[in-house]
Amino acid sequence: MPDDIALLIAVPVYNHATTLRGVVTGALAHGPVLVVDDGSSDMEAVSIPSGSPSIMAEHAFPATHPLHGLPVYYARHPVNRGKGKAILTAAAIARELDMSHIITLDADAQHDPADIPSFIRAMRAHPLTLFVGMRDFDTPNVPRSSRFGRAFSNFWYRVQTSHVLGDTQSGFRAYPLAVLEKLRLTESHYSFETEALVRASWAGFSLADIPVRVQYQPPGERVSHFRPFLDNLRLTLLNTRLTTRAVMPVPQKQFATGESGTITPLRPMKSLRLLLENNETPKNLALAGALGVFIGTLPLIGLHSLIIILVLGFLRLNKLAGIAASQICAPPFVPALCIEAGHYLRHGAFLTEISWQTLGREGIQRLWEWVVGSLVLAPALALLCGITVFILAKIVRQSLIHLPGAAS
Repeated sequence: MPDDIALLIAVPVYNHATTLRGVVTGALAHGPVLVVDDGSSDMEAVSIPSGSPSIMAEHAFPATHPLHGLPVYYARHPVNRGKGKAILTAAAIARELDMSHIITLDADAQHDPADIPSFIRAMRAHPLTLFVGMRDFDTPNVPRSSRFGRAFSNFWYRVQTSHVLGDTQSGFRAYPLAVLEKLRLTESHYSFETEALVRASWAGFSLADIPVRVQYQPPGERVSHFRPFLDNLRLTLLNTRLTTRAVMPVPQKQFATGESGTITPLRPMKSLRLLLENNETPKNLALAGALGVFIGTLPLIGLHSLIIILVLGFLRLNKLAGIAASQICAPPFVPALCIEAGHYLRHGAFLTEISWQTLGREGIQRLWEWVVGSLVLAPALALLCGITVFILAKIVRQSLIHLPGAAS
């Protein structure tokens, strides 16, 4: 391992006494191991000598303990605090040990420690990338809930970040401590792992997949501590919060990239410069802006931002650019144009009378004319916006290339 990579392998455990020893033994072949016992009740609690931080190498475990005789670092939560808290405890201990990275793998023998060298090679090449083990589900006994959960989680990750990962629910990961320490994380249970990926992506850090093997026990033998109702509720609430935050047209604080600021149509040149500095292209910004205006023109009252974030997230286009562009469609100007266009298409004349009769009693007709008019104006305004954004972005990018000190 190179000098700039100092690795600690972390194994959070909660009531997996029967499989813990095999996992730790396999992991020890590839580096120092820390076991964080998150309040397990199926193995003896090991007291830590006074005066020692909750870190001990080659601790003398009782003969009946799964870790007896193994040279591991050890920490214990007196009560179960959740997998997220166990991972944060491991990260804090790793920092005390002057480590730069932790690799986490589950204690249920689902992951094969023999895949750890793949993470080490990847970390050596990209020290600030968060790597996630993409489990090979072409294997026996994979629960349907795991297949569905991975697909569901992958979808929301793509919506919230516009990026793609193959297995956002895998617990086999490599975390650079420098990345974890920059993230404002609020979750403490299984949902921690979802939140960490989304916030790392928002912060500008790169994430990548590492293909790994997986082994599931037959249905009657597998021990899982995932609580379907409670943990799914936590994930639902988390995804609601993350999606809501993703919709907001205010960039996240970037640690891995440069300057950030507010993306707004009121300052188009500055907004384009900020987006282009974050590796966007004029073509993609034009497409995002055009789709934002197209959706913003349609009479989807109260749903514009949500639909924009879903569509642009799925297409891996910049959601901030789409939402900012859609703001030019806010009432009353564009809706009024749509109503006038719809009225003309229905009656062969523009609506010239603005009164209680035309806007109140005939409101249903005006709504129908808004729908009809938007189907004509949405493509036209989207095309106009896309061309304008593309030209402006090309101009801004050219100015960035010719800035003093810029790379040639």
